[in-house]
Amino acid sequence: MGDPQVGDQPVLLSLPPQGQVRRLALTGAPGTVGRCRDHARQALHDWGWLPTEDRDRRARADDVLLVVSELVTNACRHAGGPAQLVLAATARLLRVEVLDASAAAPQPRRPHAPGRLGGHGLYTVGLLASRWGFTPAESGSGKAVWAEFDLGGPGAGSA
Repeated sequence: MGDPQVGDQPVLLSLPPQGQVRRLALTGAPGTVGRCRDHARQALHDWGWLPTEDRDRRARADDVLLVVSELVTNACRHAGGPAQLVLAATARLLRVEVLDASAAAPQPRRPHAPGRLGGHGLYTVGLLASRWGFTPAESGSGKAVWAEFDLGGPGAGSA
């Protein structure tokens, strides 16, 4: 039996109609990136994405895990460290958010230079996610950098 579908769109398994949210509070302890990847991998497992024999679904799960790593790494390097990882999923959308205390907008390196060392994180996020961006915190202190995955096919990212 194949993965379930709504029309021609694959859907996540085991989710109530309103979806689910997973939060991981972060303290800046060593191993934050790996801890966030593990948290995301467990959520994908609980939601029925993993394990899978479907190569496309496995590749999409790997994309989500790489985006988690890139967003958390960027928060560590450029925003004083992440405060929280939030994963929200419905049958048609998966959203990854990394909250930090810096009000500075994320700045992709432009122009992107593939041969240059570093500076590829947000470029990679843009390639893998359907879209990405950031939302300033209502308090004026901090922000959420987010990436969304439309489920059912690769996205065309944009900043």
